[in-house]
Amino acid sequence: MGEDAESPKINHTFLRDYVTEADVISTVEFNQTGDLLATGDKGGRVVIFQRETDSKGESEEVGETGDSGEYNVYSTFQSHEPDFDYLKSLEIEEKINKIRWLPQQNAAHFLLSTNDKTIKLWKVSERDKRPEGYNLKDEEGRLKDISTITSLQVPVLRPTDLMVEVRPRRVFSNGHTYHVNSISVNSDGETYLSADDLRINMWNLGITDRSFNIVDIKPANMEDLTEVITAAEFHPHHCHLFVYSSSKGTLRLCDMRSSALCDRHTKLFEEPEDPGSRSFFSEIISSVSDVKFSHSGRYLLTRDYLTAKVWDLNMDKGPVETYQVHEYLRSKLCSLYENDCIFDKFECVWNSSDSVIMTGAYNSFFRMFDRETGRGVTLEAWRESSKPRAVLRTRRVYSGGKRRRGDVGVDSLDFTKKILHMAWHPSENIIAIAATNNLYIFQDRVNPETQLQ
Repeated sequence: MGEDAESPKINHTFLRDYVTEADVISTVEFNQTGDLLATGDKGGRVVIFQRETDSKGESEEVGETGDSGEYNVYSTFQSHEPDFDYLKSLEIEEKINKIRWLPQQNAAHFLLSTNDKTIKLWKVSERDKRPEGYNLKDEEGRLKDISTITSLQVPVLRPTDLMVEVRPRRVFSNGHTYHVNSISVNSDGETYLSADDLRINMWNLGITDRSFNIVDIKPANMEDLTEVITAAEFHPHHCHLFVYSSSKGTLRLCDMRSSALCDRHTKLFEEPEDPGSRSFFSEIISSVSDVKFSHSGRYLLTRDYLTAKVWDLNMDKGPVETYQVHEYLRSKLCSLYENDCIFDKFECVWNSSDSVIMTGAYNSFFRMFDRETGRGVTLEAWRESSKPRAVLRTRRVYSGGKRRRGDVGVDSLDFTKKILHMAWHPSENIIAIAATNNLYIFQDRVNPETQLQ
């Protein structure tokens, strides 16, 4: 009825770009096999994706390109709800800060999820049969009159539609006064650690009413506080070792065999500061936002605001490798401080062979670095890339010198489109990138090292 031809396009664009805060993805994690991928969002929801296995015919069709199935929604559940701390008169957000999978022991899967205060253990299982023929219950589940039972029968299992059940098995609460920023499952399969700004606790997966405090950096007088804990992780092979990072840019490796309370670290990793380059922002941009052990356990990967660094556990004098993620932002630190972007916490990940590292940036960009050559590539996660068979575009940020066609100027970067959370498949070249409320899953057709040029 005389409708403007442009209005559907405008409405479509508005709906496509409209993002509610609750839908923003806040964590991404593959399980140990890579067949399951879990995401958590600011609305307290967890979405699990399962990798679909191709049929034989389909596998032969796509065999040349190396496609081995896509990820589809497997289950969705509400992990955390908004809460309120009446003693401190503080609201507790439902946002999922971290998800960690437990090693699979049987047909069921288990994962830990946490918000600022409460950690929960979830069991994810499948059911494709249901019991029938109870002696004491009728078909609708109501109890029978015992006097009417004249014979006994053996219940049988009947096939039914596949159901995915997600049930809470444990709730670990009241362990943290400050906001939980990390959880890490120990290689012993029985314990895990949780870290907040000032303390790290170790829990047994079967005990919810108590935990052991293994690090406590809270000073007697809070005015003397100079740094906070930003991330923590267990060693992938040695159950007695863990590392935690601080807002001062330091890493502390702790050995639980030396003492029950690991206030005294075994090794301290820090990079000497150049007095000539010190500025008002030096301490802010040196704060470590993420730390990850390599799969081999030999190296540590850290991310601060401008760089990603690789540290050797046997060399504590400084990083063995430093990669500039977005050095072109150094001249923009003042404006980034004013809009709070300087406090963004970027994550970093290793590939399965520890030969390539990946981390996020702004403008929907993320970066990969080949450790052997030192070369890096900037890639963009955007809607056109999500089309089947689409090839990721390499991008370049123009900050001076000769400008190439397609370069993006520093002043044109969109700082609201930030890639903070990501994960790398444990054995294949498959990556998951969270961009606000979108999850991008990319599969490399060739060895990634050959593309970092």
